[in-house]
This record gives sequence, structure tokens and C-alpha cells, in this order.
Amino acid sequence: MSGAQTATVPLLEVTGLSKSFSGLRAVADLDFRVDEGEILAIIGPNGAGKTTVFNLLSRTYAATTGSVTFDGRDVLRLPAHKVTALGMVRTFQNLRLFQNMTALDNVKVARYCRTRGGIVSALLRSATVKAAERETEKLARELLTFVSLGDRAGEVAKSLPYGDQKRLEIARALATDPRLLLLDEPAAGLNDTESAALVALLGRIRESGVTIVLIEHDMKVVMNLSERIVVLDHGIKLCEGTPEEVRCDPRVVEAYLGKAAAGGPA
Repeated sequence: MSGAQTATVPLLEVTGLSKSFSGLRAVADLDFRVDEGEILAIIGPNGAGKTTVFNLLSRTYAATTGSVTFDGRDVLRLPAHKVTALGMVRTFQNLRLFQNMTALDNVKVARYCRTRGGIVSALLRSATVKAAERETEKLARELLTFVSLGDRAGEVAKSLPYGDQKRLEIARALATDPRLLLLDEPAAGLNDTESAALVALLGRIRESGVTIVLIEHDMKVVMNLSERIVVLDHGIKLCEGTPEEVRCDPRVVEAYLGKAAAGGPA
């Protein structure tokens, strides 16, 4: 065994993943892996099956066939809340904030999946519960500061600008202590300045030890942020590679990137 290299065990491994709806295959025999600490993007035209993949990974949908292993565990046998408890957490393309709650309370609510204490102790306002609430608020404020919303903690979510609501959604996801963050079109609806700030934020999140998989249509975000890209077309993996490899692949240009691959308008 001298000189042999130990293979890296991926944080997430997807093998032969398929999903059919009434006989129509939305995802077909998909394979990919995500190593701990990297940022991987999944791209493709509308209807390519990208969000379906996230719904399968997060157990919103049940897979037709295939396997998904996260940190060595088969997650396709687990309910959605247990997948979150393991550390694989997603955001949604359409914001799912508590619109009438403050930014601070939105993050605090997300954190409760990691706090301890039962209903009885909560009702009795035990010392343990009070200490947990103080710690939850402290962490929530730190996360809001981390996503540049520290000065907006007391504002109601629906009153925040759209870009701020997007960052609040990410803060909520971070409150669950994810190891793998699944981001569904985080740059959708953002202007160029907001998109650049998002790229910087996601870089900081990765530096904090969180692995990221994102679905995204904004090619500037994808190319500036991702180390590897998986391209889907009609539920089938068209190709996989580095941003440069994907940019130069004629199949990708034909199916999706078009003029964007050459730096022109998407």
C-alpha cells in the first residue's frame, strides 16, 4: 500500500438519481458529487430539472430511483426535517420569510431546530430555556451582521428591500448550522451591485466552513463563484467541469449559454 493515495470521500454523492411525474422524466440518471468546502453550481435552461434536483435532495419529493448520500448517510430514507438536522439546508427561489415578523425574529425561529428543551420547560420558562433564548438572540444578531443586516434587525421582513430579504433568507438558513447549503437562484431579481455583494457573501460563507451548491441563471455569479458546474438539459446531465470547461463546451453554448458564453447579453 506504500505510496497509495486515499480517495476523498465526498460530502454529497448523487448516483443514478431519477424522478418521474406521470411517466414524464424530470430528472434522469443524474450523477454528481460535492466535496466538502467547494462551491458547485447547477445550471440549465428553464425546465431543465434544476429545482426538481433540490426538491429531491431536501426530500420535498421522493425519488423514483437512485441514491443520495450525505456525509455517509442515505438521505432518501429520511424525512425532510431529519435531512435538515443532518446539516443539508436549502433556500427557495420564492422567498419563504415570515413577512410580518422582524428580521431578528425570522432568524430566531430558524434557529429553534437546534435548541433544546421541551414544551413543558418552555411553558415553565425554565432557566435552561431562558439561557437558550439569550444564546439564540445573540447568534441571530451575529448572523444578521454577517449578512450586512445588523442595523435592520428590528424591521419587519416585508418592509425590507428585495435584496435585503434575499440576504435575510440566507441568514435564516445559516441559523440551522448547515454543513451544505442549497441555494435556489440566490441572485434572481438582484441588480449588478447586489449580485456582486452576494458573490462576496457566499465567499465568506464558504470560508466559514459551509459547502455550497447553487442553482443560478446569472452567469457572472456562476463563473465568478463556482469551482465546478453541472449543466442539465431536460433532466439529463449535459456536462460537468470547471467554469472554463463549461464555457467552452459547444453543447452548453447551444443548449443554454449562447451569447453569454462569449460575454454578450444572456
